[in-house]
Formats: sequence, C-alpha cells, structure tokens
Amino acid sequence: MSLTRNVDLLRRLPKLDGLRFAEFGRSADAASPLQEVTSFGDNPGNLRLFAFVPPQLQKPRALVVVLHGCGQTAASYDLGAGWSTLAEHYGFALLMPEQQRVNNTNTCFNWFNPEDTARDSGEARSIREMIAHMIETHRIDPRRIFITGLSAGGGMTSVMLATYPEIFAAGAVIAGLPYGIATNLREALDGMFHSPARPARELGDLVRRASNHRGPWPKISVWHGSADRTVNPGNANEIVKQWLDLHDLPEAPMAETNVDGYPRQTWWNKEGETLVESYAITDMAHGTPLGLADNDQRYGVEGAFLIEAGISSSYHIATFFGLTSWIPDAARKAEAKPALTSAPHLARSIRAAVAEEPAEPKREEARSFDLGQIITRALTAAGLMK
Repeated sequence: MSLTRNVDLLRRLPKLDGLRFAEFGRSADAASPLQEVTSFGDNPGNLRLFAFVPPQLQKPRALVVVLHGCGQTAASYDLGAGWSTLAEHYGFALLMPEQQRVNNTNTCFNWFNPEDTARDSGEARSIREMIAHMIETHRIDPRRIFITGLSAGGGMTSVMLATYPEIFAAGAVIAGLPYGIATNLREALDGMFHSPARPARELGDLVRRASNHRGPWPKISVWHGSADRTVNPGNANEIVKQWLDLHDLPEAPMAETNVDGYPRQTWWNKEGETLVESYAITDMAHGTPLGLADNDQRYGVEGAFLIEAGISSSYHIATFFGLTSWIPDAARKAEAKPALTSAPHLARSIRAAVAEEPAEPKREEARSFDLGQIITRALTAAGLMK
C-alpha cells in the first residue's frame, strides 16, 4: 500500500488505538510542551520550528533534532515517541521541525526532491538555520548535536547527515531510506517499495558528493520493522552499507546481540567506539517501536505509526547519542551531599550512643549509668540538640 493511501486509510478509520486520528493530533497539541519559534533565520523550505528546552540542561549542553513522519505533526510525534519527556528527564534541548501541507499534501518531508535535499537549499537549509538558532539562543555545544526521524523524517535525517555531516555527532533513522537514491517521486516510490541493492561504494559516494566534508563522519543507528510494507526493510541494509563505506568498516557485523528480544548488529572503530548499529524489529510494521525502557520508564504512547513492540527506540537512541547517563551521575552527587530536609535516624543514634558505653562496666561505674546523658548525646549526634 502506498504511503499516501496508508495515511488516507488511517484518517478513515473510526478509531485508532482508542483515539480518532484527528483527535490524536488535537490531544498532542494540548499536551505537548513544544513552543513555536516564528523567527529563526532563512527559511527557504517554508518549515515551522517547534522547540522544547527544559529548565535544567546537562553540561555540555546537547540538542536533539527530531523529524516526524507523514501524516504527523511535531506535537503528535513528540507525544507518541516521548522525546520531550526524555528531554526533560535527561536535560537536553529538543528541536522538532514541522512540515506544512502547502509543501506536501501528506505533510511528508520532501526527502527526494533535489531542491530540498541539497546543501544550503530548501528544507535542508531551513533545518540548518533552525539548528543555528538553537545553538545561539540556548548556548548548545556544537559538538553535541544529534538528529533522528521516522519514515519521510528518517529520509530527511539521511539528507541532513549527508549534506551537513560536520554539524552532527550522530543520527538515527527509523523506517527510512539512504541518502541520494531518489531525485523524483517515481524513484522515491521504487526505493520505498523495492529497495534495489546498490554497491556500498556507490552509496558512500552519494554522501561524499553532497558536501566537501571528508570526515570524521557522524555515528548512525538504524531501526526498521521486518514486516514494514510501506518502506521496504531492505532500506535498512542500504543505509548501513552507505555508512559502513563512509566509516571504512567491513560489511560483516562485528557483534550480533539481542536487545529486548530483538537482534542488534554493531560495528566499531579501533578505539572500540560503536559507529554503526542496526536494529531489526521482528514482525513489526511501519512505525516507531515503543516499549518499556531500561530505566523502567515508558516514553511515548501508541498512535499512527507509533507501535508497541516491547522496546523503546527513543530511549535506546538517546543512549546511543550518549544522553542518558546524566541523571544517574547527578543522583550519585546528590547522595554524596548531606541531606538538608531530614536528620539522621534517631533510633540509630541512640543505639550508637549506647554502644559507646563499656560492654562490661565495673560495679562502681554502673551506679553512675545516666540514661538521660546517653539520650542527650544521641539527640546531639542527630543534630536535634546543640
């Protein structure tokens, strides 16, 4: 089924996971903490900018750019994938560009249109201008900028990583496509439905020709459902091949493990840093996989192209970006500081004071045993008396 027909079908359904399609969008708008920024620089792609910056930001400050899929808005994808919750929990800034229907009737990012996929042109340039605005306004560390997207947003993630590779430390593509395989709608549909295999060198050259950059290249995480009938799962292999060629890594995975029951392949450099990873979500259709995260939190809710799969892709992607270690570190530091709101346990203080008395006091010392003095010492040790 074509992506357009897929979206139209979802709109016609009486209910989707307990929410009407339109109601899901309205609920997301009401619940989302995203704020629109109307002035951010040049905007040749005519996109909207939505952002969320939590009160506390980890240092150095990080930014995650998130690109929604077709038929979605920034707010609906944020609600579904849980990115603003992750941003608040782990202290990073969030930028969510939004497509407008005047640019694409299905609100898909135009990941195949040459005017929108070239450096300093169209939608790619608009997203770059948004990033520059966030860096300046919120003092983001230029070395800690990341990007991810679903479907057409995944295709546009590939575009941004290829056209501005010097900007990003890492990216993650969910149910998306490699850069440069389509320059018109016919080629885009062929890539989506058939995913013709190409030589790794050819795929890598498509990225190398997109800019003057020659490395180091961003890290990349690739996610795809094996039962995806909207974007052929073979695209995941093509994306991996493209970036293995750029990183000069072998085609055979260096490790194959299971994460939350799903196969994960990884490739790393000489220093042991993972540069490319790929998750195959067995039997999952087209969408972003949701589930319980390693920290027992659930990020996001089911909706259109947001699928309960028992694995939290948003959380694992944030971990791949190196963003989820901030809270545990802060907690350890807090535990090392004296508590300001509660005194030491009084019963323990009394027991400790009693323990200081000689175990076998002499008969004459026993007569001078002073329980009041022991309690006084315990209260003093507890900070309740001076």
